[in-house]
Amino acid sequence: MIPHVTRLLELWRIAAHYRLDTLFPAEELPVKARHALSLIKTHPAAWSSREKKNPLKLKEALEDMGPLAIKLGQLLSTRRDLIPPEVLSQLVLLQDRVKPYDTQLAKQRIQESLKADVSTLFSRFDEQPLAAASIAQVHTAALHDGREVVVKVTRPDIRSQILQDFEILAWLGDWLENRLEAARALHLSEIIQDYRQIILNELDLSLEADNTRRMRHYFTGSSMMYVPEVYMDSKDVMVAERITGVPISDIATFDRLGMDRADLAEKGLTIFFTQVFRDNFFHADMHPGNVFVETINPSNPRFIALDCAIMGELSKHDQMTIARMLLAVMNSNFMQLIQIVHQAGWIPPGTDQDALSREMRRTVGPMVSKPMDQLDFAGILIQVMDIARRFHLEIPPQLMLLLKTLVHVEGLGTDLYPQLDIWKLAKPILTEWVKANMNPVKNVKELGQQIPDLLLGAQDIPGLLIDSLNGLKNQSAWHDKQLREIQQMRLQMQQQQRRSWIFGSTMLILLTIAIISPWFISVILIVLSSLIALWRIAK
Repeated sequence: MIPHVTRLLELWRIAAHYRLDTLFPAEELPVKARHALSLIKTHPAAWSSREKKNPLKLKEALEDMGPLAIKLGQLLSTRRDLIPPEVLSQLVLLQDRVKPYDTQLAKQRIQESLKADVSTLFSRFDEQPLAAASIAQVHTAALHDGREVVVKVTRPDIRSQILQDFEILAWLGDWLENRLEAARALHLSEIIQDYRQIILNELDLSLEADNTRRMRHYFTGSSMMYVPEVYMDSKDVMVAERITGVPISDIATFDRLGMDRADLAEKGLTIFFTQVFRDNFFHADMHPGNVFVETINPSNPRFIALDCAIMGELSKHDQMTIARMLLAVMNSNFMQLIQIVHQAGWIPPGTDQDALSREMRRTVGPMVSKPMDQLDFAGILIQVMDIARRFHLEIPPQLMLLLKTLVHVEGLGTDLYPQLDIWKLAKPILTEWVKANMNPVKNVKELGQQIPDLLLGAQDIPGLLIDSLNGLKNQSAWHDKQLREIQQMRLQMQQQQRRSWIFGSTMLILLTIAIISPWFISVILIVLSSLIALWRIAK
């Protein structure tokens, strides 16, 4: 049963009110998409709507639909290669220009959350929000010691709507997994559940504060990136250092200040790989509203990381698998790529690995030889997903957040410096990381660091040995019993075969005698053979 039908009807009403069916020419859409959008016209709200001429109808529609729709718009806003300019100009506003809520309500939430009056907390609090996004809005203020800060406050009453929307998505994920092999290979339901938890965590600003402090620790003293300091935090409020910079999308300012965009793009890519492989803690919501650049020193600018609410981490095994996969692609060694994926357990038994290697070479191969401005990254990703469907590959859900981040990074890089050679820059970084993590000396050193834990756990060894021996004893007794039963079955089968051979021989002799004997003896022998056969069947 479809959950929250009322909510679905509300989304349909919003789409009809803003006439979202008029955004794209029908001939440019897939047939199924045309049919889906044509349903909008049947809603009464579409008959009297004047929103067809509103240049901001998509932005306002996504705002009315709620936080998840705004998140989708933010993701699409980084894809200038996919979205028409007139639509993109609306989506960009969703990065930090969502409709704010009442300032008095924001101040009330600050006071209740931080247990103090606004005038006690700040010497100045600016009523006009600096920015507003899907989960929270930001006000500028000053502490009593003169430090300039930004105050982030979550939106009220959005949790219930988010939960409703995810229940709808969960139903949709189950429905697709029951019908589409590609959805099953992607573990779509698990991905939806993982993302649900990520968004719910984003509602808790104390978690974002912890993430920001951790990221700041990793990049303390870095010449590549600066992370603002957090001064106060609670579940609904975070007060942090105010920074000076411009969004990563402000290319006009970079050119005006004479910044080296190629160097900036390389620095951004290095930061990404550093986060994924050195720190195993990467920013997973890198739309332009969350990534700024310092303008104080144009000759050597730093990135500024904001909004560390959605962060990603990988297991050590997945880190190594991804690094080796990327290196195999960069070296155009697609047979090695398949072997790595196979070792990771993503390929089911019986897969034609040669055919899979050829498909990956055909699809992924062009990525290595072309600059970013000539790559259709989204198209290649779709083709890879299609290969995963056809070859029944198992894609771990924890990697989907990394893929989402890669889409952001690739979109930002294309805007900043389209000729960036991503592979030339990434190859030495990945090679060094793989060598360092496969270094026997380092592995022995790590083992040495674990010795204290091993010694502390040594006191449990006698008990574990006793348990193991008892388990082996019980298992041995169970195996002995199974062996006796198998031997008994084997003996019964041998006896059965012997009886069957004797019976068959006897029947053959009797029938032969019956054929060559007088008729009355034949009748007697045939009757006797029948009785023996009936007895044999009954037994």
